[in-house]
Amino acid sequence: MGKKIRIYLSTLLTAYHHYQRIFKERREIKIIIMDNLIEAIKQLKKEKNAIILGHYYQKGEIQDIADYVGDSLALAQWAAKTEADIIVMCGVHFMGETAKVLCPDKKVLVPDMAAGCSLADSCPADKFAQFVKEHPGHTVISYVNTTAAVKAVTDVVVTSTNARQIVESFPEDEKIIFGPDRNLGNYINSITGRNMLLWDGRMSCTRGILG
Repeated sequence: MGKKIRIYLSTLLTAYHHYQRIFKERREIKIIIMDNLIEAIKQLKKEKNAIILGHYYQKGEIQDIADYVGDSLALAQWAAKTEADIIVMCGVHFMGETAKVLCPDKKVLVPDMAAGCSLADSCPADKFAQFVKEHPGHTVISYVNTTAAVKAVTDVVVTSTNARQIVESFPEDEKIIFGPDRNLGNYINSITGRNMLLWDGRMSCTRGILG
């Protein structure tokens, strides 16, 4: 092996060890910063009598500091029975709205108000209200993933788990509007033999799959 090649390889090896040391130091600094941040959040929660609710879709760091982690229904149930004064809802905005409806005396904070749900967004409250108005005499059933404004013109709110049971609790000739999830509504129609009037809403990922 020539002298130039040995010098070149030696330089590469030295640079490699140098950057490895830098990366290690940066990781250690990041861990220290994160530990300090977590401790500060815990202290602030204690001072303010606050809880953090985190949705399953949140990053691991958020779930790690959350007091409770679950789907939108589970988080709403936790919100309803908490004795905390402040609820920090780490999820989309309709989850924060739901928590506020269930806990009107508590302060509900949503860290990112731009965090939306494509299904809820596919059902603008004004248009849905007009849709309901155009079909009088119908019982309005809405999936839980809706805004508070949509829930305000809804008779019954359901989850994917109890939607069939709720629909079947009504007489077979009951006129029903189901929204906003058209796919769930179609499924309920197919297994119950009902002919519910469906709002044309869906999750964006579902829209991409089905076309």
